[in-house]
Amino acid sequence: MSIFAGVLGTIGLSACATQQTTIPTVTDVDLERFAGDWYVIANIPTFIETQAYNAVESYAAPEGNRIDTRFTFNEGALDGPQKTYTPTAFVSDDSNGLWGMQFIWPFKAEYRIVHLDPDYQFTIVGRTRRDFVWVMARSPQIAEADYTYLIEQVSALGYDTSKIRRVPHG
Repeated sequence: MSIFAGVLGTIGLSACATQQTTIPTVTDVDLERFAGDWYVIANIPTFIETQAYNAVESYAAPEGNRIDTRFTFNEGALDGPQKTYTPTAFVSDDSNGLWGMQFIWPFKAEYRIVHLDPDYQFTIVGRTRRDFVWVMARSPQIAEADYTYLIEQVSALGYDTSKIRRVPHG
């Protein structure tokens, strides 16, 4: 997903980051259930996502603490050229909610699963710096009430929701 620019931001801006309250992760993530496709419904985008359409983040079944990922999207339009990125995630805590997402060795970007519904249909992934966030679902379209609820959760985490972009899906 979408964490590529997070890596670059972490590399380039870590020296000037201000201290912020850490966003707590969910208390227990079943990585087998979490695996599979997640449609990016909305986000505060990284630079590679500002023109993303049909964005999908896919997670393979875990191998130890390692999870192979694939982020695909159409660039610029619903039928635009498809882009694919294949970072690797490394689970960093016992709850399985804190990951390091690696696009470029040896750098890992913070990736926090901060909301996950009990049925594993909706999730929110964020960062302590509150510079990027991803609202994802198992289907490309969700009910407006669900969208509103999820954006309210993002706001409650301290994000500026005016920066959120709803990702078009065809």
